[in-house]
Amino acid sequence: MKDRTNTGIGAVERSQEQWNAIEWQYHAKVVRNLRQRIYRATKQEQWNKVRSLMKLLLRSNSNLLLSVRKVTQDNTGRETAGVDKKVALTAKARLNLVEELADTKLWKARPARRVYIPKAGGKQRPLGIPTIKNRCVQAIVKNALEPFCEARFEPNSYGFRPGRSCHDAIERCFHWLRGCSTHRWVLDADIKGAFDNLSHEFILKVLTHLPGRQLIKQWLKAGYVESGVFHATNTGVPQGSIIGPLLANVALDGMESLLNREYGFIRYADDFVITARSSNALEKLRPSLEKWLSERGLEMNDEKTRIISVEQGFDFLGFNIKHYQGKCLIRPEKAKVLALLRSIRQWLSRHRQVPAAALIRHLNPILNGWANYYRHAVSKATFRYVSHEVWRAVWQWCIRRHPKKRKDWIKRRYFTSLPHKRSWIFTASYRRKDDSVRNMHLTDVGRTPIRRHIKVRANASPDDASLRDYWAKRSMNTARRATSQSPRA
Repeated sequence: MKDRTNTGIGAVERSQEQWNAIEWQYHAKVVRNLRQRIYRATKQEQWNKVRSLMKLLLRSNSNLLLSVRKVTQDNTGRETAGVDKKVALTAKARLNLVEELADTKLWKARPARRVYIPKAGGKQRPLGIPTIKNRCVQAIVKNALEPFCEARFEPNSYGFRPGRSCHDAIERCFHWLRGCSTHRWVLDADIKGAFDNLSHEFILKVLTHLPGRQLIKQWLKAGYVESGVFHATNTGVPQGSIIGPLLANVALDGMESLLNREYGFIRYADDFVITARSSNALEKLRPSLEKWLSERGLEMNDEKTRIISVEQGFDFLGFNIKHYQGKCLIRPEKAKVLALLRSIRQWLSRHRQVPAAALIRHLNPILNGWANYYRHAVSKATFRYVSHEVWRAVWQWCIRRHPKKRKDWIKRRYFTSLPHKRSWIFTASYRRKDDSVRNMHLTDVGRTPIRRHIKVRANASPDDASLRDYWAKRSMNTARRATSQSPRA
């Protein structure tokens, strides 16, 4: 295969090449083929071939083009700059970036820019934003490293892996805790600052002899800049980077090997639960688990780690999992429901004068996303409650907006009925580009259909060429369910 930066399409004069004219399907096929070959060679333990293929993908012009496109065009954080304050939002800037990164000698790590985002409980989560060049190179390295890792990762790890999701992890929880199962006890574990404390030495040891290891070492040691002050990093993986989640999975992989058939195991990134028939079995496991974590620079948070029965219930990935009269019911976590309603009420309170159409445009993506996340659980009653509370909040918004108007006037102005659907649907009109007027409706979460999620196969990976038909069918079914289950007014 001739796909080096100095041959084939990589030798085309970049100054004459138009970004939108690039044959993206061809380049995606090249990268997909190389990833599948790396995966297959890893499964067959052909280590020299693995390293050769990884080097080929690292130097691949197709990988370079796709990585630049992903970071500068497809990614929602494309407008966020690193310490160099540079972004690439135009076709010309992207082509210039491709030309610069074609020289691998310029692949040097730089410190990340530290920013903070809000998290639950009023706390803030630190993120490190790499430079635009570092993000592109990280995407290149990730494409080469990920299929190797996917061929080796344990089957019950679901976080930040291609083709896997939170819903797969929750469905696996149901498998271990459903009514016919004998597992009635759960180790609900919490790791102290997992992403901040992971051992660099352990990660680099796992990646010994692999291409790209020196770059990964540079990124781990690059540090960050906050308020103009440089801070070194001796532990942890860079949160906010493209390659950070993969490196975290590299470090945390293998926990399942500690367990025998006596235990059930589900991990999503640094969140994990272990199930067993008795609390004593889980107590016996803790010392070996703590030793395993310490080898990676981690420890469990004793205040938040607990061994509980499924009758008490526990929260995992935003869901509450609990036994009710011998049945395992998985519902939206109460705190997540209250947080959603609180954020909607606060937004409405701060935006009393926005047009009704702007209100719908803001709330619909939030409501749709929230309902789609929880539609696979026992959520019907929760959806009805959320629907009612959102309606009440919007009704109060209308009253505050028109304090001198009668309620029947407000009803006629903002609410309508649709055939075969309930009345009191919040509605607004908007004008399209062709000057026609259309109506838009606020999403009614209560009308979201509940459907069972089909868990991904245990060892299935999109990089496994033998499962091409499986992934095509799964993708098609997922798209069909998403279309048929979208909540409507």
